[in-house]
Amino acid sequence: MISKTSAASNEQLLAECREQSLSLLAHNLSPHGILAATAGARAAERGYSAIFGRDAAICALAMAGSGHPPLEHGALAGLETLAAHQAPNGQMPKFVDTSRNEADFWYLGCIDSTLWWLIALAQLDRARPQEEIRKRFRREVRRALHWLEAQEHQRFRLLQQNEASDWADIMPRSGFVLYTNALWYRVKKCYGRPGAAATRANFNHLFHPFSADLAEYRRARLLADYALRQAQHRELYLSFVNFSFFGEEGDVFGNLLALLLGLADRDARSRTLRSLAAARIHEPWPVRVVLEPILETHRLWRPYMSRHEQNFAWQYHNGGIWPMVGGFWVMALVDAGRLEDARAGLVALAHACRLNGWEFNEWLHGQTGEPSGMPGQSWNAAAFLLADRAVAEGRSCFAMP
Repeated sequence: MISKTSAASNEQLLAECREQSLSLLAHNLSPHGILAATAGARAAERGYSAIFGRDAAICALAMAGSGHPPLEHGALAGLETLAAHQAPNGQMPKFVDTSRNEADFWYLGCIDSTLWWLIALAQLDRARPQEEIRKRFRREVRRALHWLEAQEHQRFRLLQQNEASDWADIMPRSGFVLYTNALWYRVKKCYGRPGAAATRANFNHLFHPFSADLAEYRRARLLADYALRQAQHRELYLSFVNFSFFGEEGDVFGNLLALLLGLADRDARSRTLRSLAAARIHEPWPVRVVLEPILETHRLWRPYMSRHEQNFAWQYHNGGIWPMVGGFWVMALVDAGRLEDARAGLVALAHACRLNGWEFNEWLHGQTGEPSGMPGQSWNAAAFLLADRAVAEGRSCFAMP
């Protein structure tokens, strides 16, 4: 039972976090869109004072419904900047360095910037129909969809990608990737693209073959067979499936997106949330982004994971705590009807944002909770606001009308 005093204290914390989140986003908003993190020498050196595709999209979702006029007005700016630097083949850049007027497409490409750009554009258009946003960007939308469809397997209707090519950009996920294809299904639903039902069915078969019927397509049977014979952990969706190998480290963000974006049925949602909660991904703060880090002795370890000494066990994408993903955890709980758990998660998320005097750290150590990464992270503030709104409204921004 929460005492009246603690309940009042939590309300005060949440109110302060709302104010701090809006303030950080307003501070990080440039004429070209929202910066990934607060500008400064360190942010410039590491490229964080740029307009990132996925960051700008997630922030746009929060800014557009913030009730804060400068943020409402600036929600589209980052998406406009990305569109202005779209590649001739339709791909959106990983980020745009506006100081150099230069787009960057990462080492092996960046597949999710295009996906997030399309999702954010569709949701802003739905929220602000009078602006005819889709109509304004119809040429860029057509080219972006064409580029993505060129990456789609013609039988599985799932996107294929290189490793280290999405938000977890120094992780060895490749082939068919859970996170990416959750976004792809949402894009198909938003834009009425063909094959959405096949995408959903193959998503569930390949990423969770343990609960699926035996596939009719022989290529699918073979891919699933490796996981069926070798996988140790069968509650969560696999993080990726490639030819003869797969990921079972437990990709929390990908699993949450599967729930939020309509790919999981009731049983899959219950199974997934139960497994994530049992792994205590929300402790000490929400949430740790893998259940079991990839160790240097593991077959999936790559030399690039040690760049900047960043992706060792319990750090960065390899088991670090990401408050941004914590916002998606809260939203998934809301959409599952677990409002009390969602509210507790929101309070914990506010505590994580408040560390070091409201530093909004990029990530925290997965075991100790020690703040790390770049401070002043815009999408931490955005994810808190999205989660806060979901708790207040009883549904996430991703719940389809």
